[in-house]
Amino acid sequence: MIKTLKYFLEALVVYSFFLVIKIIGLSLSRKFFALIFRCFGSVIKPNKIIDKNLKYFDKEISDLKKKEIISGMWSNYGMTFVEYIFLKKFRQEDSHIKIVGKDILKNIIDKKKPVVFISGHFANFELMSMEITKAGVQLATIYRPLNNFFLNPFMEYLRKKYVCQNQIKKGRKSMREIVNYIEKKNSIALMIDQRLSEGEKISFFKKEALTTTLPAQLALKYNLDIVPIFIERKNNNSFEMVIYEALNISNFKNKIEISNKLNEVLENMIVKKPNQWIWTHNRWK
Repeated sequence: MIKTLKYFLEALVVYSFFLVIKIIGLSLSRKFFALIFRCFGSVIKPNKIIDKNLKYFDKEISDLKKKEIISGMWSNYGMTFVEYIFLKKFRQEDSHIKIVGKDILKNIIDKKKPVVFISGHFANFELMSMEITKAGVQLATIYRPLNNFFLNPFMEYLRKKYVCQNQIKKGRKSMREIVNYIEKKNSIALMIDQRLSEGEKISFFKKEALTTTLPAQLALKYNLDIVPIFIERKNNNSFEMVIYEALNISNFKNKIEISNKLNEVLENMIVKKPNQWIWTHNRWK
């Protein structure tokens, strides 16, 4: 009962904010909620986990650098929160984003062979799957539902309508769905940076963390390429998305070696823009 009431009040606040955002518009809302999240983010997610994560990232990180990263992260959180209400606009337009590696997407389409896209929660991560589908790639994305059951239906609606129609809910039944989509020539997209309750212990910034081996398993079983993608916020109004060359799976002996390489790829992405990654995940728990 207490949890239900908590979720209801949270949803009430969020929907009220969405209404305000719709009224005042994208540009002003970005600035306002970037400030709000910078000021009150630590109330939502205490800095204890963030501080611990940043020490794994860089043992000698200065207080100034830490402050810059945390401030940037919360600003990005706030702007991404705002942008959910404008996903339709992003779906219909292209001026907000530059895509590096369009030829790789074209080759995927021409070959008519699925791939596994992997990335992490950078900038506005929802735009990655959106832009892949806009390019004409048949895609299914794996997602984790929100705990708040008052908010989750609305978020699922936005994702299915504007990001990617084929959504696979993370869970016990998801593997069957994944296989069905692959058999129908759909590529699979998933994030590999969140904390897991199960998986393989693989080095991540020189400390072992439970890591998903799903991309590696799919690549090995179905002979699929793994294609990393990265997105960064260039300024408050634009993004750059990079499609990387596919990993040559034949260079690796097993799923552990592949997963270790993917963690290295993810590390390099985080190093590039540490203030645009979500440090609030308890990744090394």
